Amino acid sequence: MTARGKLKIFLGYAAGVGKTYQMLEEAQALQAGGADVLIGYFEPHGRRDTIAKTEGLEMVPRKIVTYRGSTFEEMDTEAIIRRAPQVAIVDEFPHTNVPGSQREKRWEDVLIILEAGIDVLTTMNVQHLESLNDQMEQITGIKVRETIPDWVMKQAHEVVMVDLTPRALINRLERGAVYAPEKAKLARENFFKESTLVGLREMALRQTGHEVEGRLEQTEARVDPSDEGYTQVSHPVRKDEAVVIYISDDPSTAMLIRRGKRVADLLGANCFAVLVADRSDLQATSLPVREAIERHLNFARNLHIETRVLVGTQPAEAIVEFARLHHARQVFLPRLLTRGIDRLWRKSLVSEVLRLAKDLEVTIVADRRYRA
Repeated sequence: MTARGKLKIFLGYAAGVGKTYQMLEEAQALQAGGADVLIGYFEPHGRRDTIAKTEGLEMVPRKIVTYRGSTFEEMDTEAIIRRAPQVAIVDEFPHTNVPGSQREKRWEDVLIILEAGIDVLTTMNVQHLESLNDQMEQITGIKVRETIPDWVMKQAHEVVMVDLTPRALINRLERGAVYAPEKAKLARENFFKESTLVGLREMALRQTGHEVEGRLEQTEARVDPSDEGYTQVSHPVRKDEAVVIYISDDPSTAMLIRRGKRVADLLGANCFAVLVADRSDLQATSLPVREAIERHLNFARNLHIETRVLVGTQPAEAIVEFARLHHARQVFLPRLLTRGIDRLWRKSLVSEVLRLAKDLEVTIVADRRYRA
């Protein structure tokens, strides 16, 4: 049986910090040391210094995909596997493939490559991590659509943060080293504001530290280009604790799921997404409500959260009983429940849970985007 390949992620907080450059520099060093290295996908973005780092590295041709009468280029995953290098270089880990591709996301392609026993070096920015989606929107004002589930990032054998101060990054932008002049001017007025970059950088540093602490085995995480920030930690996961997230049809539920899952990961705890309904098949609910609930349950499952449907007419009692049964440390509830099936409950769910769960930590999460 072929041993699974190892995944190494070069993590940044914005375009232009040098993730791809650093990845290619390591690829060159590996090849110089005798490793069989192949570029599976590389996005040059017109950056001459980065393009120069591909010199001497074999590159697999891209696959042509036709969609709605137009042609697009995507990574040829099957060609990489047939070539069977020791190490594959795959840029832009969060990328969404063109409709009609065999897999929807590039990270899914990477998992297939890893299963074939090929090591992968890849790049991504911290704002693409699913559990940080809401926080990133608050920092940047932009909703990131291409996200990676946290469990995928946990597949990484190593996470390297490629760091550059916000001021240095802005200088690079103004010199034309990141984007062409017109695009650079637009970026400077929007995403590349110094206050935004400071917030993103802090989040990336924190995430890198979290990834290190979450390893069961000692794993190296570096902050490049200096050696500052090197750390090596072993942190055992505690499987006897849990976080419970309340599921409803309310639009804020997705945000609640992300927040609860991130806390569960930080604690090393089990995570449950719990729906309370008077029937397990939800047939008593209207179609729009049922579709919204199913969407949220599927979203939770995609994040590797265990979902449960509790049958009963007393949701607060059902949630608290379930939480105690599973040794939950925290229960996550939305601040306002004024939609759909929640209007059927006679008492306020939040106040009832708070009354019943004095021995539990109840986290009530408000979503500023939605008002009653």
